[in-house]
Amino acid sequence: MKNILILCTGNSCRSQIAEGWMRFYAKEKAKVYSAGIETHGVNPKAISTMKEVGIDISNHTSNHINEYKDITFDYLITVCDHAKENCPYFPSDAKRFHHNFSDPSKKIGTESEIKEAFAKTREEIRKYCENFVNKELN
Repeated sequence: MKNILILCTGNSCRSQIAEGWMRFYAKEKAKVYSAGIETHGVNPKAISTMKEVGIDISNHTSNHINEYKDITFDYLITVCDHAKENCPYFPSDAKRFHHNFSDPSKKIGTESEIKEAFAKTREEIRKYCENFVNKELN
């Protein structure tokens, strides 16, 4: 079983969505963790956008990268440029990946426009995670 760490700035939105999708696609092939270089709590809109597609992330927690320093990771995936550029040194031989997903939590607009932004990011991350599992874990 592989260990995957998904890293973002605040571990509140994109990394939480990615953790949900990665667990969905990887199933028993991997143990999936997410963390931030800060912790901001899990964004309620991230929870609701995943609930719309039948994935429950309401029990996820916002974790700091230091909580996982004793775990050997096979893969480290950064999901925002800020985390990639500002991540403290994290000793690991993990294979590193990066994709800067749009941040729906920064969207300004009507409730409908914000919901649409979350759905768009959710689908970007879904495709990425599905492709990642098919390529790296099969």
